Parts: sequence; structure tokens; C-alpha cells
Amino acid sequence: MAVDQQNSLDHNRTGTLWTCFAHIITAVIGSGVLSLAWSTAQLGWIAGPVSMLCFAVITYVSSSLLSDCYMSPNGRRNSTYIDAVKAILGEKQTYVCGLLQYMLLFGTGIAYVITTSTSMRAIQRSNCLHEKKSEAASCAYGDSFYMLVFGAVQIFFSQIPDFHNMEWLSIVAATMSFSYSSIGFALGLAQVIGNGWIKGSITGTPIKTTTQKVWKVSQALGDIAFAYPYSIILLEIQDTLKSPPPENRTMKKASMGAIVVTTFFYLCCGCFGYAAFGDETPGNLLGGIGLSQPYWLIDFANACIIVHLVGAYQVYSQPIFALVERLLAEQYPSNGFINKYYEINVPLFPRLNLNAFRLCFRTTYVILTTGFAMLIPYFNQVLGVLGALNFWPLAIYFPVKMYIEQRKIENWTRKWILLQILSVLCFFVTVFALVGSIQGLLRPKLSGDIVMVVFNEKKELYVRQ
Repeated sequence: MAVDQQNSLDHNRTGTLWTCFAHIITAVIGSGVLSLAWSTAQLGWIAGPVSMLCFAVITYVSSSLLSDCYMSPNGRRNSTYIDAVKAILGEKQTYVCGLLQYMLLFGTGIAYVITTSTSMRAIQRSNCLHEKKSEAASCAYGDSFYMLVFGAVQIFFSQIPDFHNMEWLSIVAATMSFSYSSIGFALGLAQVIGNGWIKGSITGTPIKTTTQKVWKVSQALGDIAFAYPYSIILLEIQDTLKSPPPENRTMKKASMGAIVVTTFFYLCCGCFGYAAFGDETPGNLLGGIGLSQPYWLIDFANACIIVHLVGAYQVYSQPIFALVERLLAEQYPSNGFINKYYEINVPLFPRLNLNAFRLCFRTTYVILTTGFAMLIPYFNQVLGVLGALNFWPLAIYFPVKMYIEQRKIENWTRKWILLQILSVLCFFVTVFALVGSIQGLLRPKLSGDIVMVVFNEKKELYVRQ
């Protein structure tokens, strides 16, 4: 039975503080948390935790500024980031913002495919070590098969119509993120107790040359930057909230709670991971745990990551789906391939509205992210590049500029100066992190080195160059 396109796009905003909290946790606590122990190892015992706290404060400030841009002065809702930029800053800046936002959403999908394959492989490695009873055993596996499996699963879940229909998935994903973060923290703590001392130093992992140390520090900052901001989907999440109370008030409360919880887990995983492994801290925290810990618990933690990233992939993909489908529906309103929906009733499942264009487009999108992930399977470097690209332009520059414009803040007032200082400082951090992360990503390609994914006797997940 065909259903009208417009009816399929009209939704009642029923989101609450808790569903908003679940969406944010699903978006924020993801693959980034697994790299924070390595980031702390590069920065050391002072700069590592301080950097995470600074990024947490900046993220909350940024999210508060952006949430106030949801309602335009004329009462119009800006249901997406792009809508807000267009309404407040004009169409010219919309093109730059849109290019960055959707490039980063696509890149985040690639990162999640890589991370999921890492967790699937870690389960196989854990079982291999347990079976062979030796941490020096040869337990190296490829990525491609696991990426294809994750891609096949995402083809199915990508048919979820939009944010309004995936609250249940975000709640499940958020629960999984709490689970594996807690396990990572507990295993790191257990490793520290087993070692009998706290590893690490104030200056972090020693590197042969100063230049190499600078590159590692910049990559670490990029990884931390990737782990926090969720500005590129903040307004999409806020658009699910019911009113009253005002949407921005609910969003700020949810952001505060989510960032506090996130920072707690980040500090625990990052610091205890570094304390447990010291200079040998792996790029992926759970990948560095060997026979000294119960293999079934490691398997469970990695399974939680996989389930969580199924939801997180959708959270970051839905804005792209919505944009393309909305634009084409407006451009070709009479095209049946794009606008005609069919109701399908499947036993034990909610009623599904199937659309031919949605099926083809979203399937193609999943195939593309999976294909790119198979070409660049470098976990920490990919996260660093994405984090640096996202941090200043989308998490700082546009929110600050929109807030100043909408609130009519005059130049050279105290608030204007403070906001500009924040923007400039974050710009330099972004440039520093971006250059180092790109260097780390391109070096294996340009030098002709082959980066093998292995687990060696030092329990390192990746052979880092």
C-alpha cells in the first residue's frame, strides 16, 4: 500500500531528557574511548588528563551555544546544523559548513567500520590466546571479512526511517557503551593491581627524536578531539525533543549529564589503561589485554562495542540520509521511485514503510563506507584526522559565530572577546592535531611500509610506524 511522502516526514516530537541523553551517549562514547589510553601515553600523566578535561569544558560550551541556535528569532525551527547556518549566517557559508559536516559524517561511518572489525578480530584473538595458552602465539587475523559482515548488518539497519524511529536503538547502544567502558576501566585497574605499580611518566612515552614526539602528541590531541564533540548532529537530536520545556533547556541538561558521564569514563579508561601498560599502551585498549585477564570478559566487552557501533553508525548516517532524500523529494515531487512508500507488516516487528530509492541509496552508502574502510584500516590515525577536522570549524567556529550573530553581541565587548579567544585557541589546536594526524595516516603509504595488523609478544594491537 502506498503512503504519502509528506505524511512519512511529519513526526510528533516526543523525545525527552533521557532519550536525548541516550542519543548523545551513543554519539560520543564510541571508538574514541578505545584510543584514549594511547593518547594519554603520548601526552603523559599531566597533559593527558588535563587535555581531556579541557576538551570536555569546550564541548559543553560549544553545545550550549549551538543549542540556543535551534530556534530562530522569527520562531522557525532549525532542525539541522545546515538549517541553522543558512538561517543565521546566510547561504554562502552553508556550502562550506555542509561540505565539512557531511564529509565528517561519512568519515565517522568509515571509522566505525574499522573499529567494529577491530573488535570482531579481538574476540577471535582472545579465543586464540586462550586456546594456545600463550601470549606469544601467532594470532593475527585480517580485517576485510569482518568489515563486510558489519556492512551487511548496516544495510538492514539503514532502513530505519530517521532519528524519530531509532530511540530504542540509541538506548541499547548507550547501555552497551557503559558496559564496555566499565569493563575497560575495571580490566585496566586489575592490570595495575596485578603489576603492583603504576606505569607511565609525566612526559609520556619516550620517542627517539623530538620531531617524532611532536607528531605523536598531535595525533593524540586529534584522537581526544574525535572522542568528544557531537555538534554535527546536535540539532538533529534536539529536533526530536518535545516542548515544553524549551528544547534548548532540555538539550543543555542532557549535554551536561552526558559530558560529565563521558569524561568520567574517558579519564578512567585513559588513565588506568596508561597506568596498566605504560610505554607499551596499545592503540586500542581492549586489544592490549592478554591471558592475564578472563578471555570471556574481553569477548563480552568487544561484543558490547560491536552492538554499540551498530547504533552509533546509524546516529551519524541518518543526517546524510535525511538530507539527500529530502532534497530529491522536493526536486522531484511526482517521481514514484523517490516518493512512493509501501507499508510492509512483518510479524513481531513494527510496521515498515519501504521506499525503493531509500533502499538503493542507503545500501550504496553503506557499501561506500565499508569499501573506504577496507582501503585505510589505520585506527588511531583515522580518528585523529576526523577529530581535528571536526573540532574547530564545526564544534567551535560556526557555533560561536552563529551565537554572536543571533544574540547581536557587539564587537569588543567582554563576551565577544572571550568567544573570539576561545575560537582562536581552538583553531591552533586543530591545525596542530590535523597536520600530525595526516602525517601519521600518509606515512605508511608514502614510505612504502606495509602496516600489518598483528598481535605480537608485547601485546600491541598495531605495529605502529
